Amino acid sequence: MYRQIDSNRWKSRVLIAIFIGVLATAGYVYGEYTGAGYAGLVFALALSIGMTLISWFAGDKIVLATSRAQELTTREQSPYVWNLVENLCLSAGMPRPRTYIIDDPAPNAFATGRNPQKASIALTTGIIQLLENEELEGVIAHELSHIKNYDTRFMILVAVLVGSLSLLGHFFFRGSVFSGRDRDRGGGGWLAMIGLVFLIVSPIIGELIKFAISRKREYLADASGALLTRYPEGLARALEKIHGHQKPVQNASTATAHLWIANPFSGHRFSKFFSTHPPIEDRVRELRKMASAQ
Repeated sequence: MYRQIDSNRWKSRVLIAIFIGVLATAGYVYGEYTGAGYAGLVFALALSIGMTLISWFAGDKIVLATSRAQELTTREQSPYVWNLVENLCLSAGMPRPRTYIIDDPAPNAFATGRNPQKASIALTTGIIQLLENEELEGVIAHELSHIKNYDTRFMILVAVLVGSLSLLGHFFFRGSVFSGRDRDRGGGGWLAMIGLVFLIVSPIIGELIKFAISRKREYLADASGALLTRYPEGLARALEKIHGHQKPVQNASTATAHLWIANPFSGHRFSKFFSTHPPIEDRVRELRKMASAQ
């Protein structure tokens, strides 16, 4: 687990460097393709740095605002939830994150924040009403594990940086439509073709990487949460209930889907390959293997 935490910190830095490099390359191709020259490179670098800073310092606030989450500022607002979070944080040896409630009947939850000191968790009213004490405890432990393992920082960076790459691709296509440059002059046709393929494929690859990373980290958070509560069956039953009663989360978006404990778009048919979450059945099976090994 400690190796995974160190790995997430290191990969966060590498991810920023890679995406800045990819965006810079895309910006250069954009400038050559449209005749803007180095202006495309400068624009891409400014975009990548700006989006990185936004995701680092305000990514969690954006996620919570778009989800219409309301913070619990005092224990009296919800003593049950407050005490569960506080007790688990004491067991995990980590600071208590800011806790939010989302008025939504769909049972779901997520965690966000760049580090344990700046973290938040959010629970829907639906999940609080649906689950028993040990089950909700398992869900909260899962989300606290995302925070402790620095998954939340990593996945916010992935979401925002992949989004900025897609945005650059959008500008590229607008430029290609409205540019009056002769694309075939001086070998420009080959450059245009290479740039076109690059900017079509790179956002798709980025999304696939995001999906694969998210699925892997769900298994890790399940295992870490089960170790925290010492009761894997609680989280297993919670996942089964969430799956059985799942409804679409009203204010979820594709940019934040990977943050939730279960796919927030119930009713939509995604292939297993493109899903941000592993199948609930597989996660429950792994948790029950842990339970049987105890």
